[in-house]
Amino acid sequence: MGTGGRSGLRPGKGNTEGVTAGKGKPDGVAVTPAAAAASASCQYRCIECNQEAKELYRDYSHGVLKITICKSCQKPVDKYIEYDPVIILINAILCKAQAYRHILFNTKINMHGKLCVFCLLCEAYLRWWQLQDSSQSTDLDDFIRYAKEWDFYRMFAIASLEQAAYFTGIFTFLWVERPLTAKKTPNFVLLLKALLLSSYGKLLLIPAVIWEHDYTPLCLRLIKVFVLTSNFQAIRVTLNISRKLSFLAILSGLLVESAMVYFFQRMEWAVGSDCAIYKSQDF
Repeated sequence: MGTGGRSGLRPGKGNTEGVTAGKGKPDGVAVTPAAAAASASCQYRCIECNQEAKELYRDYSHGVLKITICKSCQKPVDKYIEYDPVIILINAILCKAQAYRHILFNTKINMHGKLCVFCLLCEAYLRWWQLQDSSQSTDLDDFIRYAKEWDFYRMFAIASLEQAAYFTGIFTFLWVERPLTAKKTPNFVLLLKALLLSSYGKLLLIPAVIWEHDYTPLCLRLIKVFVLTSNFQAIRVTLNISRKLSFLAILSGLLVESAMVYFFQRMEWAVGSDCAIYKSQDF
């Protein structure tokens, strides 16, 4: 999620590979000639007002660039192109809309699929760990059975189905409310990438399980809330819609996910949802 302002930007005009950070000053930035190659084919977004911009900076001479000023809000189009990756990551963790616009619109990130798989692995491990921990039997055969890889793969498959149901609920709601969300058809491909990126909080599940303590259930709940908050911000920034619609979209996703969990419980599969996992941790 925290991509650097110097190396993660999309190719074309506004690409700041090789930019020397200017200590946050939007006056001018020195770059290498190779980094100053211009192409106006890409469309960017102002991180302040979400208006489209043709470029992030303008090359005047000798590799000296000046950050473009937005014609709508009269602020720098993207001040984060000068910032270090750590600062961008911190702002993303704080769920600042400006940081989300920088990452989603003004950078090129191709790690959505890998991040999704890794987050699902973390969630599958949590479920597998809970399934193993819930057994009170001392029979050796039970330990062998729970140690099989099949249990972990089953957790991974069910976690994937529940996440797919969650995304389906969000997309369905936004499709039904399409006249209210935007004047044109929403870019659901970009929204999917935004949701996958904003789910990076699930990576915290592994440390929460490894360093188990009395507050582990509380940590798991906080991680869930953080992921939902990040998804909420990703939807609002990507589609430029109101907080109310974003909140309702999240609720719709949770509703469909809960229906999927209920279906699994009716099938008597030994798998609990996140809520069931958190509840079982209290005992």
